[in-house]
Amino acid sequence: MANNINRAPLLIVTGVAFSLILAGCATQRTDGPSGDRAAVKAPPRVISPEVAPDRRVTFRLRAPKVQSVVLTGEFLKGTNNLVKGNDGVWSVTIGPLEPEIYTYNFTIEGVRTIDPGNPDVKTGSTPGTIGSILEIRGDSPAFYDGQSVPHGEIHTDWYESKSLKQLRRVTVYTPPGYERDQSHLPVLYLLHGANADETAWTRLGHVNLILDNLLAAQKIKPFIVVMPFGYGVDPNKSDEQKQNTARFSRDLIEDVIPFVEFHYHTETNRDQRALMGLSMGGGEALSIGLNHLELFSYVGAFSAGIGGSTNFVNTYASLIAHPETANSQLHLLWLGCGKQDAGHLKELRNFTDFLTQHKIRFTLRETEGAHTWIVWRRYLNEVSPLLFQ
Repeated sequence: MANNINRAPLLIVTGVAFSLILAGCATQRTDGPSGDRAAVKAPPRVISPEVAPDRRVTFRLRAPKVQSVVLTGEFLKGTNNLVKGNDGVWSVTIGPLEPEIYTYNFTIEGVRTIDPGNPDVKTGSTPGTIGSILEIRGDSPAFYDGQSVPHGEIHTDWYESKSLKQLRRVTVYTPPGYERDQSHLPVLYLLHGANADETAWTRLGHVNLILDNLLAAQKIKPFIVVMPFGYGVDPNKSDEQKQNTARFSRDLIEDVIPFVEFHYHTETNRDQRALMGLSMGGGEALSIGLNHLELFSYVGAFSAGIGGSTNFVNTYASLIAHPETANSQLHLLWLGCGKQDAGHLKELRNFTDFLTQHKIRFTLRETEGAHTWIVWRRYLNEVSPLLFQ
């Protein structure tokens, strides 16, 4: 069996260690004249980020020997420089910020890294996705917050991908009462974006909490969500990426779906099966779903990575060959993108022009927002009530 590429990544040791050294977090010990080891008192703990009651946020970093510290984040347009204090602590205060979940990074003398004072870290399948997470709470719970409602379960399953000759993981959400009810449920196959992994939609997308809240509000019917690892190639090897969608498609169709339908009590007909995804996963959902309408009746893409030079006529030949048949098979083709996500929005508009030209029906949502989880959480909350009605 080939080496498994579906493994949770480790933090970049060099970057994190660099930050910790700069921050002076550890208590140091020295040998005294008599050879005894004497403890040197560590400096006071640096609190970062610190959220004030008015939602202003202060970021800090103890780094007395460096010359520059820069803050970048989803809450900023551009960058913000931290200022060094006499105590060697760099800091900057921004805001107030709107309630949301954001990611951010420090860049210390050209080295991009996490905030060493913040244990809440975003990880993925490649080093470039690593960042720190900042959550700003509002006066009332958000749609993605955990609330006092019945909660479903998150399962981690291992399966053998015969098509890829690998042992891989898949994350599965089952709704509240699943174990007791035993009813056969519809399934949403939900794909992550580039640099992420099969845990992204639960850790960063809060899919389980969003659906728990929608179920409690009686806005959706219960369904299972299956979140596979969306790479059929090694995500760290750029020369293999052109083969990714084709290889992942085989894994999804030949291995993941049969595994899920064997181990979970699911509906097994196309009318009760959906395929959606974000960014890279959105492109995969369109390519796979629209070419396999015998398997999926709901297809959706959030900020899809479609590609600017994609030959739509060849890629979607089976879709446009018989538009009336395709429209009757598609219960929903849902497309969304943020207006500040310029590159992906341009690609999406090219794709919707193609669909319109060939008389394929779709729902399009252009909203405020960039290429972030802020947008994708909202899209999931919006599209879920449209599934399996």
